[in-house]
Amino acid sequence: MGKRKYDVCIVGSGAGAGPVAYTLSRAGFKVLVLEKGPWFRTKDFTKDEIVAVRRSVYTPNLQDEPQVLETLNNEGEWIAKSTFKTGRDFWNGSLVGGSSNFMSGYFHRMKPMDFSLLSKYGPIQGANITDWPVSYEDMEPYYDKVEKIVGISGRVVDHEYQEPRSTPDYPQAPLAENMMAEWLDEAAQKQGYSLTTIPRAILSRQKGKRNACLYSNFCGSFACASDAKGSSRVALLDEALDTGNLTIRAQAKVFKLETNGTGKIERLWYHDMDGENQQIEAELFVIAAQAVETSRLLLMSKNIEFPNGLANNNGQVGKNLIFSAGGIGSGYFYYNDLPAEKVEKLKAPGVFVNRSIQKWYEIDDMNNGDRHKGGIIDFLFEHANASAKAIRQKWNDDGSLLYGTALKQKLKAYFTEQRRLKFEVFNDWLPTDDCFVTLDPEVKDKWGDPVARIRLGYHEHDLKIARYLTEKAEDLLKEMGAQKVSSSVSGSPPPNLQAGGCRFGDNPETSVLDKNCKAHEVDNLYITDGSFMPTGGSVTFTWTIFANSFRVADKMVERLKKQRAVS
Repeated sequence: MGKRKYDVCIVGSGAGAGPVAYTLSRAGFKVLVLEKGPWFRTKDFTKDEIVAVRRSVYTPNLQDEPQVLETLNNEGEWIAKSTFKTGRDFWNGSLVGGSSNFMSGYFHRMKPMDFSLLSKYGPIQGANITDWPVSYEDMEPYYDKVEKIVGISGRVVDHEYQEPRSTPDYPQAPLAENMMAEWLDEAAQKQGYSLTTIPRAILSRQKGKRNACLYSNFCGSFACASDAKGSSRVALLDEALDTGNLTIRAQAKVFKLETNGTGKIERLWYHDMDGENQQIEAELFVIAAQAVETSRLLLMSKNIEFPNGLANNNGQVGKNLIFSAGGIGSGYFYYNDLPAEKVEKLKAPGVFVNRSIQKWYEIDDMNNGDRHKGGIIDFLFEHANASAKAIRQKWNDDGSLLYGTALKQKLKAYFTEQRRLKFEVFNDWLPTDDCFVTLDPEVKDKWGDPVARIRLGYHEHDLKIARYLTEKAEDLLKEMGAQKVSSSVSGSPPPNLQAGGCRFGDNPETSVLDKNCKAHEVDNLYITDGSFMPTGGSVTFTWTIFANSFRVADKMVERLKKQRAVS
């Protein structure tokens, strides 16, 4: 392998980076991970709501690292605004382990039809839909690998859209459930269908050095105090460090990939924690900085060989950015309407709902019977975050501000007299020409580098599917007897579920990466975060990102072993 200190240099440390670091280091190769954010250990995390969701502790300070978001106004004009000026934070984790530290761990596999959206359902005007260059069958062994290594709990329930599996069930038993799960099951049966248990990247029993879930109900937006949650940090990077072959360098902000005129990266440049510029040489380079920042880094890496940005001579870097479309809703169950014994069971703290509707993963009763890709509906309790719940109580029903005794009474009632059941809808965010990443020509970060400028356009078809699914979810809540049932559907993207921008494919003219996520134009560059995804399916992306990263890591091991044998 020559005189280079590292065989592989990885930019980023989240779900796309962890499997590569884990696999390559265990195979005996020297791996360096560069992470822009700090390196927090489990002992550093608490359930402090101010730290986790009200301050820029785990995400960058917007004065130092803004982004520029383009949104469509009522006059049909695209308006660009800096997040520092608006306060709209589009970061969702800048630290070792990335945003996987703060996920809720809702893990669904993509289904076979998700890999062939164009050929199965046909084109949709205004959407840049394409089939994947790999199939579900190619990915299935790696979905299974994630189950075993990261640790996924659940119970396989046979249903019409159950994806094929090489093993009969999940390696971890389902997490403990609240009585609300039984109510959901009963209501669904009355409506003529069954629910499924949601697979979770949360341990129900101890695994190695990781403890089982403590049932705090502080999952989403919070790091795990027991290491039960399968973040890249605890499930993969910590294991890889034990090999002695992995080095993690935190507070290292990569700003340039330098090529040598022959279509290969020669070295990488980063700003260290003291603001000094450092360089790294390696045989292979992997970018897994999350979709927006991955595209930004390639676009910043311009030179004579790549005047439009690294691997971007076809102009596709940053294009076809996708998020997760859908909607949210909820209903209330008031204790005064229920027998005392049911109230006590309903109040049980921490335990999960963990129910999902997959009946409408395909929809055939819209538009004269044409079949469309649908989505899933996941049910969960309102988050335990007390400050968020309290803040929402400050408004009267007419929109006026509530204060004094009236506010105190409302707060007491909200926290002691009811429980709120929520649902989240997930369906495809169709790629379009109006959702992409470029570099802002004016706004810079604290290092003087141009920030990402993100156009946040969406396709109306996304909203149509989401409305259909939210109506089904509302019907189920009403069947259960929930009150004040409501929902909302929006084209506003969730920043924690981002993909695309460097889609993979067989055609170098229309894709950035080949089917093994190696850049068409750069022989030693791989991209393993969600950037590779041409479409995202109707599920959260994280399990697929983990699985694909394991798949690509195997290809990299094969390549490095061949190179080592030759040398």
